[in-house]
Amino acid sequence: MLFRRRDAVSVWKTVSGWLWPRTGWRRAGQYLWHRIARLPGTTHSIAAGVAAGAAVSFTPFIGLHFLMGFGLAWLTRGNLIASAIGTALGNPWTFPFIFALTGQVGALILGHDFIADLPPWSWTALFDSPFAYVSSFLPVVFPLIVGGVPVAIVVWLLFYFSFKALLSGYRAARQLRLQKKSRLVSKQ
Repeated sequence: MLFRRRDAVSVWKTVSGWLWPRTGWRRAGQYLWHRIARLPGTTHSIAAGVAAGAAVSFTPFIGLHFLMGFGLAWLTRGNLIASAIGTALGNPWTFPFIFALTGQVGALILGHDFIADLPPWSWTALFDSPFAYVSSFLPVVFPLIVGGVPVAIVVWLLFYFSFKALLSGYRAARQLRLQKKSRLVSKQ
């Protein structure tokens, strides 16, 4: 087969590659930044897309983050690819912290203690009745939804303005480099 590895990669190396980048976190971050900065579109559309993806990561609807990010990016005239990249903020490493934050904010808004008011949950309740599962699941998810909305708004604003400024600076510096390069070439 064309382009196949000479030595097969072990299962452990494959799994560890999913959890920890082979080239390191710094290189992975630089790659992600360059992918975002070089997307076609205005600074507004890219910043709004990344902000939309980051904001929906603070909702408890894990399987719907891409679709919700696309919807919010479309509403704010953001870049859809940038919103998909922005959803990378919500990942298995960050979800415990995100859910702890949104749960506490939601409990604060609702006026009760998030941890103390959690219902007792067991696997047998799931198999006894589907309604029993819903009644024990809703008190957990509802504070996450209520707390996720204001946190998502704050995250959207933070990501939008910071990425817009970063992208403007990056593009201005890149334009300057290209102008200097063209002047050097024209002098020769």
